[in-house]
Amino acid sequence: MTLQVDREQLAAAHHTVRAELLAERNASGHWVGELSSSPLATATAISALMLAEQGGLSCGLPAYDPDQSRSGVEEIYRGDLSELIVQSLHWLAEQQNEDGGWGDTPASRSNIATTMLVQAAFNLTGVPARYTNLLQRCEEYVKREGGVAGLRRRYNGDKTFVAPILMNCALADMIPWRKVPSLPFELACLPQRWYHWLNLPVVSYAMPALVAIGQARFHHTSSRNPLKRWIRTAAKRPSLAILQAMQPDNGGFLEATPLTSFVVMSLASMGMANHVVVRRGVEFLLASVRADGSWPIDTNLATWNTSQAISALDWNFSSECEGQTDSAPNETEQSLDWLLGCQHREIHPATGAAPGGWAWTNLPGGIPDADDTAAALLALAGWKRSWPEKRSQEVNQAARAGVHWLLGLQNHDGGWPTFCRGWGKLPFDRSGTDLTAHALRALHAWQNLLRLESTNAPFAKRIQKAIGQGIDYLQQHQQPDGSWLPLWFGNEFHPQEANPVVGTAKVLLMCDELGLKNSEMARRGVLALVDAQHASGGWGTVLSTAKQEVPQTKPAELLEAPASVEETALALEALLPFCKQSEPAQLAAQQGLSWLAEAVQENRHLEPAPIGFYFAKLWYYERLYPKIFATRALACASRSIGSDLARMSPAHK
Repeated sequence: MTLQVDREQLAAAHHTVRAELLAERNASGHWVGELSSSPLATATAISALMLAEQGGLSCGLPAYDPDQSRSGVEEIYRGDLSELIVQSLHWLAEQQNEDGGWGDTPASRSNIATTMLVQAAFNLTGVPARYTNLLQRCEEYVKREGGVAGLRRRYNGDKTFVAPILMNCALADMIPWRKVPSLPFELACLPQRWYHWLNLPVVSYAMPALVAIGQARFHHTSSRNPLKRWIRTAAKRPSLAILQAMQPDNGGFLEATPLTSFVVMSLASMGMANHVVVRRGVEFLLASVRADGSWPIDTNLATWNTSQAISALDWNFSSECEGQTDSAPNETEQSLDWLLGCQHREIHPATGAAPGGWAWTNLPGGIPDADDTAAALLALAGWKRSWPEKRSQEVNQAARAGVHWLLGLQNHDGGWPTFCRGWGKLPFDRSGTDLTAHALRALHAWQNLLRLESTNAPFAKRIQKAIGQGIDYLQQHQQPDGSWLPLWFGNEFHPQEANPVVGTAKVLLMCDELGLKNSEMARRGVLALVDAQHASGGWGTVLSTAKQEVPQTKPAELLEAPASVEETALALEALLPFCKQSEPAQLAAQQGLSWLAEAVQENRHLEPAPIGFYFAKLWYYERLYPKIFATRALACASRSIGSDLARMSPAHK
């Protein structure tokens, strides 16, 4: 294969993104990154703090100091919240889109959920903004989108976000309490192992919301059924104790601003502002506010970012791309220690997850999940390939525990869910194609590295059976056009807000590594990914669909150029292994590499795209994603071309 590309341009792009990614590594040996500020998270935090203050929580706490370090949750920056809340409200006002609504990030389309939460924050505070007609335009947008009915349509029966949003609106006197769904918080008192049999109306990670919002709804509008009323009255105290046990020491449920805010406002509205759950939640919110008065949806994705960055760099943290040395440098061992330290060693109190998995963050609110465990295992596999004998026992032990954890998570349909096996069909509890492909790559890597066929045949057989079931799942969920739709990434410009580019790329990576490059499934996937390429050479959603079906909101340039560095890099990484056998893949890769190199040259990789899904259609972008994905794609291009692009970088020319 000979890719017709400008090698010097690619080398320069690789050198740039790799150097920038290395520069993001901190003194502790890992990558923290930065999630986008979120109007939704900011609005919920404002509402929660206002209700907590009205409940009397400010008594005895020090005054808010915006210049004081926020490194520790033990310091509480509040007393008089007026300065912070006004600052946060003005930040929200500046994010309003031209259509009157708000999106989940400053670069996102408006949606009914975020707009209603922002509206509730303004109503609760009563603080006027200095922007003309802000609330009038907001109300007009909500009315056009159908109000409460439009919100319910957005989530299609999933109460995970519908219930807290409507609860927040009821607290702001925007709707009557009878419109807030009643949640069976008494079920939290049952043994945790029973949860997946109960057909709960919320997803597995939302148990804190089930308890807090369910109690708030019951408090403000009691059930008319006397038996149900008696049961729920009896369940209030024990379910609250369960909620307290689920809360991490730093107060942040899942490290998530929205979830923590919903819990805080629910209990505060019931006259429980001084309860330990509320106080810890407020501490978390005040410790995580940013200097401009905004909040991100989650504290960080440090473990996920670190696993991805390590794999992109292949454990080579030197300033130049010179390849690995025979012995592991101290700086790589520092990163290894950090990653190994993030593995969960005990049963998780929130989900009952067994030991052995990794979460997206090293912070107390993280919960082990399939994607982050697979990413960590693949990063450790890179270590094992580079230094087979270095700290072998320690790495092997962690890998075995991680593999066992993944095997125990696999659903009956052969796919992998996010957090919990067999919980149900709600969006973030069902199996996902992206999660399944990622898990299969991790299982396959360690089956070979541990030489299980000869050292532990029963374990090898179990892994092989799981891999076969996972492949069957992916075959069954391939779309008619040959693509796959992922669970944790989307595209706001896609008619269904799906992201077939990311989903297809992740499955094709699995096909390459598991020896399925010549399968019919892979062939169709390659053609689907090639067909999704834009005329510019980049990847995003289908440009014609975006122009026809998406109304123009802020920022307008996204409509004109919806291709992103993240999606293009992922598509290239997936297609490059298929170039030898597929001329369409080779032509698409050539054009895509030129697009990517030019994007880096023009610093477009510094503009992350909101393609990430957080829980329940909550969009985010992560500053490190373009750098990580571009580094990995360009390194893959280097291997495919058959020469080291690093030797052609400006530092070596």
